[in-house]
Amino acid sequence: MTNMTLAIPEDLYNIMEKHKEIKWSEVARQAIWEKARKMELLDKILSKSQLTEKDAIEIGNKIKKEIAKKHNLK
Repeated sequence: MTNMTLAIPEDLYNIMEKHKEIKWSEVARQAIWEKARKMELLDKILSKSQLTEKDAIEIGNKIKKEIAKKHNLK
């Protein structure tokens, strides 16, 4: 297994230090696996897509307009 060094904010480190009973490397490993699985799924979905970046932007803009309309945020 490959090792990895991770930089974390001091306030997070302080919380982790209070809970030494937790295997933080295992928590990090599980979180990384979860993200990696999601990225693999996204890659699989996108590999079959014929949607262009322009199409995606247009759809996004339409969705934003409808949400704003729904919440009266014009």
